[in-house]
Amino acid sequence: MPASRSRTERWRDCLHQVYERGGGLELSFARDDGDAGSDLVWRVRLLALGEDDLTVEAPNALGKSMRIEPGTAFIAAMAIGQNRWMFRTSVVSIDHMRLGRGAMEQSVLRLEMPDHVERCSRRSFYRMSTAQLRLPRVECWPLRDPATAIAPEIANRTLILDLQNQDVTGIRVGDRAAAPAMLPEVGPGFTASLVNVGGGGAGLIVDRQDAPALECVRTLWIRIDLRPDIPAPIAMTARCVHTHIDSGQNTYAGLAFDFGFNPGHREFVVSQISRYVQSISQRAVPGKKAA
Repeated sequence: MPASRSRTERWRDCLHQVYERGGGLELSFARDDGDAGSDLVWRVRLLALGEDDLTVEAPNALGKSMRIEPGTAFIAAMAIGQNRWMFRTSVVSIDHMRLGRGAMEQSVLRLEMPDHVERCSRRSFYRMSTAQLRLPRVECWPLRDPATAIAPEIANRTLILDLQNQDVTGIRVGDRAAAPAMLPEVGPGFTASLVNVGGGGAGLIVDRQDAPALECVRTLWIRIDLRPDIPAPIAMTARCVHTHIDSGQNTYAGLAFDFGFNPGHREFVVSQISRYVQSISQRAVPGKKAA
């Protein structure tokens, strides 16, 4: 039996291996095929395994727990080395657990154990026969002076809130949404794909031709495109804290969001990710539509 087929048929052993190593899964809300937009992917720790369920950390935004309802459908993935498997699951219940000695209780998700998993090919690392993740596009610029990002962050917040208010009131913002966005003092830009988000940062896949930009400046100005759920890309400052080369010879960059020059921008970013989660999760509960 080929090794890849053997591993797929023994996926429960692979899942147990992830658990024993203190590893995690990747979670993204399951969408209908006709649902437009991009898929945020959360990297969450695998906390417990049962016969019929598995328990993981609840996705959060910069440390703030997201509201997720029982029945919410997810696409989950596990990776061991350069092998990756995906499967569908749903939330059985939202429980609470202490995730460390002396730690406060935190929300955790008890997920349905899948009947089977599907191995992903390296050419389609985020796709299986019944689902495909559409990773958000991220515009990136090396940030030469972080202090110059304050005004563009304020402008970005104002634009997004005005566009959201326009949806509620019907009062048009005008041509500002189509105008070039304000930039801080930056170098030449490049694009990347957002492959996961965590408690205080994100992971990007950067094409090999753009990777040298990460060696020159470690602080980036980024814009994450979550349209149409968020009406304009969310802009913020981030520091590149580590990189490595993936199997496709692209660079994975681990970023930490940085609000040192504009602490108030943190709450705005949290509120927008929460808004995204609320919008998507309502559509990820079978039989329930967003208001």
